Amino acid sequence: MSLDAERLRKDFPLLERTVRGKPLIYLDNAATTQKPVQVLDAIRDYYLSSNANVHRSIHALGEEATARYEAARDRVARFVDAPREGVVFTRGTTEAINLVAQSGGKAFLREGDEILLTDLEHHSNLIPWQLVAKERGARLLFLPVRDGVLDLDRLADCVTRKTRLIAVTALSNALGSVTPLERFREAARSVGALLLVDAAQAVAHQPISFSSIGCDFLAFSGHKMLGPTGIGVLAARPDLLEQMPPFLGGGR
Repeated sequence: MSLDAERLRKDFPLLERTVRGKPLIYLDNAATTQKPVQVLDAIRDYYLSSNANVHRSIHALGEEATARYEAARDRVARFVDAPREGVVFTRGTTEAINLVAQSGGKAFLREGDEILLTDLEHHSNLIPWQLVAKERGARLLFLPVRDGVLDLDRLADCVTRKTRLIAVTALSNALGSVTPLERFREAARSVGALLLVDAAQAVAHQPISFSSIGCDFLAFSGHKMLGPTGIGVLAARPDLLEQMPPFLGGGR
């Protein structure tokens, strides 16, 4: 079945704009995607009909908002084939990775441990690990890139008995190269390390299965896959979440 680009374009009201007298052509989807009318209508409908505090109100609107919120959790869990109790809503990929770095760092990292990243990583999957490594006395290692792709021949040399966590992108935002995640899963399992996958770019372009990947943490954002800004997901093994101290306190 061929893609009807003209029909699809009509789902995106912003693309009806003209810029300098010409129809808008938007190619910056790696940074953020535009929002289809179906998403905009769903947001508008919620605020028109069910806006209330989730899990904090016992009136009708509160119950409706909570039901919609939990239904979204169910859909996200199905979308990435993750356990429902492991789906944590965040403000985006950056917060999801920071949650694992800060909370998981306290639970799982000790002085002298090693964290393996790659030279492909977005700063959202780099700076949080730099911060936690400094705080916990851990060491960062980097798998290099050769000819635009990861140098997988060096992977075995980068993984040691001190490797406690591997954090890797599923799809590079800069080069578009696809990471063979099974190689990193095998490397992590060989030394008992945890595996975090940054799926911010990949989730909009390819099927993502938390279970099939075999990772421990999976992070992605809504705004890079047609959703609104300011929402994201951390999918995690529930048993690991139980071991991690709270990342943020309070709630309002």
